[in-house]
Amino acid sequence: MTNPKAQTSKLRRTIEDTLLRIIRASIASGVPAAWFGYRGIRRETVQAYFDRQAGSSSAGKYEIIHPRSQAANPLPANIASRDQLPDDRGWWGYSFRDVPERISDETYIATVPDCLITWYRDPDKKNDFYPAILNKDSRAFDMRELRFRPLHAITLRKSPKPVRLKKATWFIERVYHNHSHWLTAHLPRLLLLREQGLLGELILPPERTASLDGSLRMLGLNPDDFQTYDPSRPLFVEELTILGTDRFRPELLQMIPEAFGVNEGAPPKRKVFISRLQATRRRLVNEDEVWAVLEPLGFERVLMENLSFEDQVNLMRETAVLAAPHGAGLTNMVFCQKGTDIVEIADLSFPNPNFYAVAAAMGHRYWLIPATSIGDMHPLEKDLKVDPALVSSTLAQMESN
Repeated sequence: MTNPKAQTSKLRRTIEDTLLRIIRASIASGVPAAWFGYRGIRRETVQAYFDRQAGSSSAGKYEIIHPRSQAANPLPANIASRDQLPDDRGWWGYSFRDVPERISDETYIATVPDCLITWYRDPDKKNDFYPAILNKDSRAFDMRELRFRPLHAITLRKSPKPVRLKKATWFIERVYHNHSHWLTAHLPRLLLLREQGLLGELILPPERTASLDGSLRMLGLNPDDFQTYDPSRPLFVEELTILGTDRFRPELLQMIPEAFGVNEGAPPKRKVFISRLQATRRRLVNEDEVWAVLEPLGFERVLMENLSFEDQVNLMRETAVLAAPHGAGLTNMVFCQKGTDIVEIADLSFPNPNFYAVAAAMGHRYWLIPATSIGDMHPLEKDLKVDPALVSSTLAQMESN
């Protein structure tokens, strides 16, 4: 017997698929995407755009700065075999086990004509910032952390007329306001643009963090000298410069200590433990037990949120051993001198290899201490508990090497 609801659902899907094909064919033939409320937008990589435009003098320019390459990174210093590392790629697209031979995607700078830039903040995701870029063919560039989503179409349908610019450089990704994302994804891009002489048309977000403004000022740049966008209106840029970078590429991350004069100081001697006592998530529930191990070894307990950005940088310049539970504060290792010992206490049931990748790219010696997650909530929200004896034995191994 035929199910009427199933028949209706199948008919609806058929109609929707047909309409989508009609919309996409119309846009491909030159009909403005706005006529269809920005529905049916296709995605393509920047490389695919230039491949599709091959031979066209109006396509723009694509320059490769660093070709795709494979790393040869050391294992964590307390891990004997790569097989001991988690192979779960989870959200990250790569695993701990991938880091020793991780592939770095190419670095490129592209200039493309007639681009529409839009964005929104998602109140259901801690007000995270989501940008997207449509090219002259009304296709969305599919880049790292820049991807056209349904809410972009809704935003564009409600938006006033775009602000029009002759030239601009866009380097802002999703969650730029996150300390870790700013330091590893955005600051290297800014330094690359400065090296290439392309800061003149750079667009900064109007809502900026202390880390963002502080890093610019330490580089001798005044944040107020840069243009910003109007949060309520999209941008139409006649000549847009964009970048493609790998977040953990050594050539990019190592620009940070060079730019901040990290290696010009005296040999580091301090031992620093980053506390998360004031954090609202991913706290180390038995931190006092761990501190009882660390304090006699000469560690300082630091709350990074109590330090200015400049003070954090200066502290890291003097740090020889940096230990912390998994959290954004560990990203400050980019301001440590090469060869610093980095000790991460992490939940390996939800393995995030990012800090291992950063440490490897920076030339630091990385130590991994497994912890147990606590609580019945999303893994990113859970607190941690670690065996103090394991912390003690790891540090003893460090001292003996």
